Amino acid sequence: MVPAPLAYRPTRTRRGAQGSTAMSDAHLYVYGVTHETDLERSVEGVDGGERLYTVDYGPLSAVVTDVDDLEPEETDENTRAHDDVIRDVITGEDPLTLVPMRFGMVFKNGRTLKSVLREARPAFTRALRDLDGTVELGVKCIVPEDSTVDREALAEDASERLSAVSEGEVDNGLFSDRLAFNRSYLVERADREAFDIAVEELEADYDEEVTVQYTGPYAPYNFVDIEIGAQR
Repeated sequence: MVPAPLAYRPTRTRRGAQGSTAMSDAHLYVYGVTHETDLERSVEGVDGGERLYTVDYGPLSAVVTDVDDLEPEETDENTRAHDDVIRDVITGEDPLTLVPMRFGMVFKNGRTLKSVLREARPAFTRALRDLDGTVELGVKCIVPEDSTVDREALAEDASERLSAVSEGEVDNGLFSDRLAFNRSYLVERADREAFDIAVEELEADYDEEVTVQYTGPYAPYNFVDIEIGAQR
């Protein structure tokens, strides 16, 4: 079963050729932080940003586009652009491990962004080590209102199957009466096929009794806990 194709918040800097950082009047919109890399590509980013590149500090690279506004509006178009850029980074050609930022993290310039990377370097380094080679996937199990399915047993069964082929799981809570299971999983890219099969088997075994919603891949928002302050 292939999942149907989530997002954290920072600030920004401009990168020139060969990984250098050039000063600019533009601000820097940050999508996430990865291992030091030489990344540059065309994108449709937040507020029309067209060039995706990195701002480097030591072993870290912040993935950014230029924006004019320090507080970009959280429109449907912008949030979709934010998510699409992140998805491209983690699933496109030569996918990267990324500590993702939620919508709206903008830095005034490269100096302020590098200052934050310096201060948070230990935390980012640990997170990248822990997340290396993984993606986040989401699984929900929905039952009809009049279902006789044992929801507790269903949740236990689903958790046992999926935790066996994943590195971690987070319970996202049951926000609906029909929702029996709602968790996010951290999955090694090498184990993605095994996880897909586990979801397919879960769906097949419960047949029409349960609707399984499988989503992702996402950057691992639910498996990082780094807070940084915008320096504007």
